[in-house]
Amino acid sequence: MTIHQGEAFLIIASMLGLFVWGGLRHDLIALLALVAALVTGVVPPGKAFLGFANPVIIIIASVLVLSRAIAISGVVELATRRLLLRTRSLSAQIGILSACVSFLSAFMKNVGALAIFMPIAVQTAEREGRAPSAYLMPLAFGSLIGGTITQIGTSPNLLISAVRQELEGRPFSLFDFAPVGFPLTVVAIVFLTFGWRLIPKGRKAHSPAENQLEIEDYLSEAVIPSGSPFIGKTVRQVEDLSDGGVAVTAIIRQGDRRYIPNGDWMLFENDLLVLQAAPPMLRTFCEEGELKPVGAPHGGLAIGENGDLQTLNAVVLAQSPMIGQTSFDLHLRRRFQINLLSVSRGGDRINTQLGRIRFLVGDVVVLQGRGEALTDAVARLGCLPLAAGFQAERHKRPGLLPVVILIVAMGLVAFKLLPVEVAFFIAAMLVVLSRQLTLTEAYDAIDWPIVIMLGALIPVGGALEDTGAAGVIGSGLTIVAAHLPGGLAVALVLAVSMLVTPFLHHAAAVIVMGPIAAVLAGNLGFAPDTFLMAVALGASCDFLTPIGHQNNMLVMGPGGYRFGDYWRLGLPLSCLVVAIGTPLILWAWPLK
Repeated sequence: MTIHQGEAFLIIASMLGLFVWGGLRHDLIALLALVAALVTGVVPPGKAFLGFANPVIIIIASVLVLSRAIAISGVVELATRRLLLRTRSLSAQIGILSACVSFLSAFMKNVGALAIFMPIAVQTAEREGRAPSAYLMPLAFGSLIGGTITQIGTSPNLLISAVRQELEGRPFSLFDFAPVGFPLTVVAIVFLTFGWRLIPKGRKAHSPAENQLEIEDYLSEAVIPSGSPFIGKTVRQVEDLSDGGVAVTAIIRQGDRRYIPNGDWMLFENDLLVLQAAPPMLRTFCEEGELKPVGAPHGGLAIGENGDLQTLNAVVLAQSPMIGQTSFDLHLRRRFQINLLSVSRGGDRINTQLGRIRFLVGDVVVLQGRGEALTDAVARLGCLPLAAGFQAERHKRPGLLPVVILIVAMGLVAFKLLPVEVAFFIAAMLVVLSRQLTLTEAYDAIDWPIVIMLGALIPVGGALEDTGAAGVIGSGLTIVAAHLPGGLAVALVLAVSMLVTPFLHHAAAVIVMGPIAAVLAGNLGFAPDTFLMAVALGASCDFLTPIGHQNNMLVMGPGGYRFGDYWRLGLPLSCLVVAIGTPLILWAWPLK
């Protein structure tokens, strides 16, 4: 083993360890890995920034812009709602939603597709009086499996194309993935249509009488002002007023001193109560006690202060500027004219003061504001509204033009008239020039942390091949795989890629596994394309945990899922992917 190979192993191992730890942002980890590779000479200076010149970056940015234009056109949303209104069967509704999100994910980023259908699923659950948990996990899994149909559907397909470009001088084309991804998606949709019964019951059951998603584990804060009828009452007495719907989980007195009270504790003026309650119950409770939510005592927005106030449930998306920030850092009232009333995280109780909670992807927040201010705040904060009837109509631009532009772009690529990066870049420009999006909206649509991460990871992944480190690992795997039939070796690569993805970002899984799989294929005397396809499919199909892909994390809060809920539906689906995906890969991409 050479010095550079040892350094490459150390950098990759450290990078993967940081991904598993999760204490740093993914883009920062990738940049640190690139810096370490530059300092050690594993990546020469001339190749340091070639990742940002890779066509993958242009394709991802362009697809994100197109996805935003399609999302705000409302065309897909309207068609899906009409389909759902014609059926009352839960299995049929889940099948329709899974099919719609799966096939849409083939042609736009799966995160964007999920964002279109999540509010529809939540509102359908509300209308039918069912738990959102029955709808949301199949929806997330459908968005992941649907992305495997085309090159642009998911980042692993784009990245494995970049790996192939590096190894063979030519990338995969737009529809090279369809012979495997399309039939596998159809099978997955059928499974999800009936397999939703494997999801544990009792996750955030919704009350149809409420006009929003019920979140039992929200924490809110309110101050007892002078003259409140709660002064002098005990904790048990005020909790009894709500018939158990509100719990006083803590009392903050004497500055920051936090006490966990028992039922006999007496309440005093200026006590800060930490309350666990669903938003509608919280409103009634605060009105009865004349309580003031934190942030509102000095003329700010308060519950019941004005009839035109709206309360909205929303999910924090991956590109949100809220991530890693607290409500105090964001100055929500001063900058956005809204109150943060509550925060819920995957059904877990958050034992932190509301103003000190640092937001994460998938957090469900309750925001309160007036009309236009609330609409603008939700958009600027990168949140996805879930409440029924909340539609930012002025942001809608009804029309088929974005869909037509996407179809034309795909046609140009399919008939090899333009390279995929050129066709989709022109398409993204057209949606801006035709005023389907403003320039600001187009820039906001691009997930810049993902762009930065991929640009940094591509040269680091290339260093595995250039230094021969991939060959060392591949030779070790060859010893094991040499005793297996070719089909089982492909299944092994597929399964390993699928198993490492929940603990890494799927992009990192492809960057590391791609060159290793190509070396393994060469050592066994097989075509590398077969093994590269296995890596892409495995990295795209993370169904076991909420942490491997942001789509799984986004549905965790609204669905009220726990960490261990995912494998119940995800494990049989993963086994299905290996069992059916392997022969499909061997059929479409023969070993020799």
